[in-house]
Amino acid sequence: MLKKKLIDTKKIEKKPKFEENSTGTTPLVDNLISLKDIIDCKNEFKESSNEKEWNFKIASWNINGLRAWIKKGGINYLEAEDPDIFCLQETKYDHSKIHELSTLSNYRCHWLASVRKGYAGVGIMSKTEPIRVEYGISDQEFDKEGRVMMAEYEKFYLINSYVPNAGAKLVRLNYRLKWSEVLRDYLNKLDQVKPVIWTGDLNVAHNRIDLKYPNSHLHSACFTIEERNSFSEILSDGYFDSFRYLYPSRSDAYTFYTHRKPTSRHTNSGWRLDYFVMSNKLKKNLVDHVIRPLITGSDHVPIVLYLNFE
Repeated sequence: MLKKKLIDTKKIEKKPKFEENSTGTTPLVDNLISLKDIIDCKNEFKESSNEKEWNFKIASWNINGLRAWIKKGGINYLEAEDPDIFCLQETKYDHSKIHELSTLSNYRCHWLASVRKGYAGVGIMSKTEPIRVEYGISDQEFDKEGRVMMAEYEKFYLINSYVPNAGAKLVRLNYRLKWSEVLRDYLNKLDQVKPVIWTGDLNVAHNRIDLKYPNSHLHSACFTIEERNSFSEILSDGYFDSFRYLYPSRSDAYTFYTHRKPTSRHTNSGWRLDYFVMSNKLKKNLVDHVIRPLITGSDHVPIVLYLNFE
């Protein structure tokens, strides 16, 4: 298999200037890259300045609507990033727009929609046709929202999910916790057969370091002790958070910036809600996990997993 070297993400992101603060680095708003312009970075995405070798790349992104993402130039990101697998969440699946992705002949596309139109939805785009694809987690109560897909590959199972949000005033907290229990059982059954890579918008900031203002959100969706403990319990079954495994003390590393506060990107006031959770058996295959904090086009930013399966 062709070997590739690890991308220098600082170089990819147009060598941005950074604003130092007491907890890390905050990207300046004038360095943000629109999807229309990202094609100019295509060569930089393919350049490498790190000697660590990788030969497989998975990207994941909550795109907040397939229609809007394509209109903004989302295909430019896909072509520039050029992942082996691209997982999308919150597609709000729109069949009328799928033909625009058909021009990417090197990808096989699989989609799962919610029963409710314009809501949730996930997708997997893969250069290699999966051995098989499963839609949902075989639970009638939870599968109607179109939140989970599984693609089986030779070396691993890939689970792409858009985890339910507990909602304003935590009105869906019990639903979300029950959903996580069902998913936990599903992951563990798969892991008995071959290793698992679970990715997507998991709607949880696991630890205080994973959001800008933890003290202000102790009772907010995505940071309740119940949600955090639920995530910890899943990890305890034999999985690890690839980003925190590599960067246990890196602060100001976020994947979500609320549109409710227009300055959240400028001030880097975000949450890390998007993950690659992997079976412990895959630690030897992990090369890197990077966040693309300067890419615009959604309230989330892409995350990228670099692996080596040789």
